[in-house]
Amino acid sequence: MAETYDYDLFVIGAGSGGVRAARLTALGGKRVAIAEEFRVGGTCVIRGCVPKKFMVMASEVSHAIEIAEGYGWSFDKAKFDWPTFLEAKDVEIARLSGIYAANLGKAGVDLIHGRAVLRDAHTVEILGKDRTITAEKILIATGGRPWKPEDLPGIEHAITSEEAFHLPELPKRILIAGGGYIAVEFAGIFAGLGVETTLIYRGPNILRGFDDDVRAHLAGEIEKRGIKVILGCQHKSLEKTGTGIVNHLENGMSLETDVVMFATGRVPHVKDLGLEAAGVKIDDNGAICVDAFSKTSADNIWAIGDVTDRMNLTPVAIREAVAFHETVYRDSPQHFDYEAVATAVFSQPPVGVVGLSESEARHSCPGEVDVYLTRFRPMKYAFTGSDERVLMKLVVDAQSQKVVGVHIVGPEAPEMIQLAAIAVKAGLTKAQWDATCAVHPTMAEELVTLKDKQQPGNMSAG
Repeated sequence: MAETYDYDLFVIGAGSGGVRAARLTALGGKRVAIAEEFRVGGTCVIRGCVPKKFMVMASEVSHAIEIAEGYGWSFDKAKFDWPTFLEAKDVEIARLSGIYAANLGKAGVDLIHGRAVLRDAHTVEILGKDRTITAEKILIATGGRPWKPEDLPGIEHAITSEEAFHLPELPKRILIAGGGYIAVEFAGIFAGLGVETTLIYRGPNILRGFDDDVRAHLAGEIEKRGIKVILGCQHKSLEKTGTGIVNHLENGMSLETDVVMFATGRVPHVKDLGLEAAGVKIDDNGAICVDAFSKTSADNIWAIGDVTDRMNLTPVAIREAVAFHETVYRDSPQHFDYEAVATAVFSQPPVGVVGLSESEARHSCPGEVDVYLTRFRPMKYAFTGSDERVLMKLVVDAQSQKVVGVHIVGPEAPEMIQLAAIAVKAGLTKAQWDATCAVHPTMAEELVTLKDKQQPGNMSAG
């Protein structure tokens, strides 16, 4: 006789990926439960991209005012009130979280508020609730959490991105440690809100993993926004004083700020999850090991999203959830294609990229690589005296003439890259891009009018 379980599927973690998988499976007629230890919505909705985008939009207003004044507008006593913004942001986040929870209910998913821990491959315990639940299949979608160097003297005085969303008051001075997209985004946010902002990173340039021209260009542009950038350096210690926090750096510098934020990476959220008891293996970085179909080392357990540390983007987690459902419950084996996934950095100015960097293309393309690059002042800044520049770059496989990489730094780059990604994913050639008529006057028209190839040895020329 077949063993009976409380549920056909139990999902641990109600973020974007977990919620999508739970809803699809329940709508397909299966008995599904999902457990969330914090709030429904996960990193993206509660403490990630959504509240961060609200903060970005709030902070961009100061720059918009500068531009407007160049066009003849004047503003008397314009000021920003942090508590008013926080309240509006929290109300909207609560609304979105409620929608996620309501949609789970409409699909017939049982929502359990509490921390679920694996006791064996088919059993979870809800801590503090004196409750155990069995399930035929289990999906782990617990996401990631910020990492900071716990052995650094004085690290207890620092915050991470999660606390940055709830600061009781806006600091006058902040130092942000890190060079990735989270660090760069928050540097732009605080600088835009009038905070004296310093960004420190141990590497030679920000945004490791991005195209080198993008990295160099953005570093210069954010400094134009008043952000002090210190590269090739990291903390030696933090010291709390009566007037702030003194950052003692390894190069001998010391500077005092009101807040220190570490944005030095994120790690999979697997601590005390009971993975070993369930026979689920993790790699050296703490990520759950999965195959192409998101299956773990346990026959009945899968994992999706940031906890697997494959491509840590919300839309990717959702697509992994869909592929899981199709594979496991619809007899249609699918795995997500991670090639040519567009991504955006909501820095100021923002970045949009899809496909290969120039360096990656030179390593992976069979022959030569053609590079088309332009830098120009956006039309919007014509009356402001600003020397800010947009960067646009196309990377082309010379043999096939396919556009294999698009890189944009400038206003509306994230909006443009979504559409450019369709062309890159479809494998369109440079000739097909060129055959597309320009929309004038726009920034995006540069993408279909680039004619001059970069000459070898002059790759960084503007």
